[in-house]
Amino acid sequence: MCGIAGFSLFNFNEGGETLLEAMHKAIHHRGPDASGMYIDDHIGLCHRRLSILDLSEAGNQPMYSKEGDLVIVFNGEIYNFLELRAELENDGVTFKSHTDTEVILELYAREGTECLDKLNGMFAFALWDKNKQELFIARDRLGKKPLYYFNDNGRFAFGSEIKAILALENIPREIRLDAVYDFFAYQYVPDPKSIFKHIHKLPPAHYLMLNKDGFSIHEYWDLSFKNTTSASEDANKVQLKTLLEKVTKQRMVSDVPLGAFLSGGVDSSGVVAMMAEASETPVKTCTIGFDNKDFNEADFAREIAEKYETEHHEFTVHQNVSDRLEHIVSFFDEPFADPSLVPTFFVSELARKAVTVALAGDGGDEMFAGYEKYTIDDVENKLRSKFPEAVRKSVFPHLAKLAGKVPGTVGKKAKSLLTSLSHEPAMGFYITNSMMTDEMWQSLVKADLAKELAGYHPSQYTLDMYNKADGPDHLSKILYTDIKTYMTGDILVKVDRMSMANSLEVRAPILDYQVAEFAATLPSSQKYRDGEKKYLLKKVFKPFIPDSLLYRKKMGFSTPLDEWFRGELKSLSESQIIGSQRGLCDIFERGVINKLWEEHQTSKADHGIVLWSMLMYQMWYEKYAA
Repeated sequence: MCGIAGFSLFNFNEGGETLLEAMHKAIHHRGPDASGMYIDDHIGLCHRRLSILDLSEAGNQPMYSKEGDLVIVFNGEIYNFLELRAELENDGVTFKSHTDTEVILELYAREGTECLDKLNGMFAFALWDKNKQELFIARDRLGKKPLYYFNDNGRFAFGSEIKAILALENIPREIRLDAVYDFFAYQYVPDPKSIFKHIHKLPPAHYLMLNKDGFSIHEYWDLSFKNTTSASEDANKVQLKTLLEKVTKQRMVSDVPLGAFLSGGVDSSGVVAMMAEASETPVKTCTIGFDNKDFNEADFAREIAEKYETEHHEFTVHQNVSDRLEHIVSFFDEPFADPSLVPTFFVSELARKAVTVALAGDGGDEMFAGYEKYTIDDVENKLRSKFPEAVRKSVFPHLAKLAGKVPGTVGKKAKSLLTSLSHEPAMGFYITNSMMTDEMWQSLVKADLAKELAGYHPSQYTLDMYNKADGPDHLSKILYTDIKTYMTGDILVKVDRMSMANSLEVRAPILDYQVAEFAATLPSSQKYRDGEKKYLLKKVFKPFIPDSLLYRKKMGFSTPLDEWFRGELKSLSESQIIGSQRGLCDIFERGVINKLWEEHQTSKADHGIVLWSMLMYQMWYEKYAA
């Protein structure tokens, strides 16, 4: 696991080793073990290395082909590199290292950009072809590893994190206003946007080609739900179990200490169980807990740890969040507000004390329908079908307004339900899962900003993905949408930044693209059945996980936000949110911000989610935009 960055000298004439060194330094945390740079008349590349495979200097980067005509900087792991290496050796290729990086070089030399079709892993890399004078940049299928790029007036630069690009001179930091709106709706900025107008994300499963004439972006893979298998449930269960065992074992290949995140949920427990079955020594497991029992899953995790006799480590997040929050948030160089970033940082910090690589259960909820929102959406769709469209569109909005006048949680939920029902399924899905209602946004946003954003709405991102999905039913379409939006823009960003902040590599077996492709062929009834989420996946894990854990209500990696804003985070938040002179108050009406704060502090309402988004935006602004 590493960090990469670089720039083009075709039209980036400020260049030189000084600029490259600045980029290099900005991502030091991603790879403290080794570093390297390459620069010629056309391109500059740099690399930070977290050594996982082939710890010798032969594994250092930038890495060169034997002929010296190809140069690569690579972030990630290729899990099938041994098989690919064997194929290449059968064709007469010799290798000087034992790395997956060298395999990519040799594969590209033979197959060009089509090498991507053979790579199974998490990756972002940049490969400079000296003969073609062309830069080839690619990102893995599901977006586990990040890649940002800057392109403006012929200048081009890229990096694993935005901070590497901002380390260059004269990079404009103009904030993209529609991305601000997106952030408050989703708690992250969706690709291909970034919070900065001139910096973009390379989307997952895409590659970028750059030469002196310009650049182009191409999609090389997509997930399809249209080919539903006719195999029996039992046959699918056997196939899924075999596949999960295989991909878990692949991710246990490491030349450094390896362990696992264990939350006590279905997915991480299942991964730990498969690791224990495949390992000759006790698996190292790490768990984070909270003092608040409503958010604490440590007891459930401990039960799995005891069952599989793991070497278990626990850390409880006491009243020390505010002391560390500024440091933690600094690793997100655009606004990011999923509150589970806090426990993810702490579990990564805990794991790094014992291991350099940790396996995690990410992906199970999106691939196999594990979130509570799918149940809510299912209920809404059944209700939606009972009312004529004309009634839903004309009557329900008025009922929603009346429900909004009912105090407390009941009124809030009724209003959300009725608003969702007044729209078609795709828009209803967005409304149910948006982190800020249209009404809240409209009450907060300043008039001049609202005018600039007239005609734009964040729901378009969700609707575009929903309409692109080729699945046969609504569930398959929202699973595709979540995989392409929430998983990529939120879950994987959170895990990458918080693990890399601690120089830890995290691998997710369930996020193997083969698992994703197999899950996409399953009929929806084998993922969600009569209110039971992750139906088939639970069948696979049933021999390994006690029913008391397998079928308990999902908690998720949640945090006690409402409690924090009235206690642990009150002082910090008051200075950041209420005391800010720039940032939040540039986009929101100060009087409305103060009103929300007062309502929360007096317990007239719970505004924890909105206040958290405000706090994250302001802390980001102070660090990167002020």
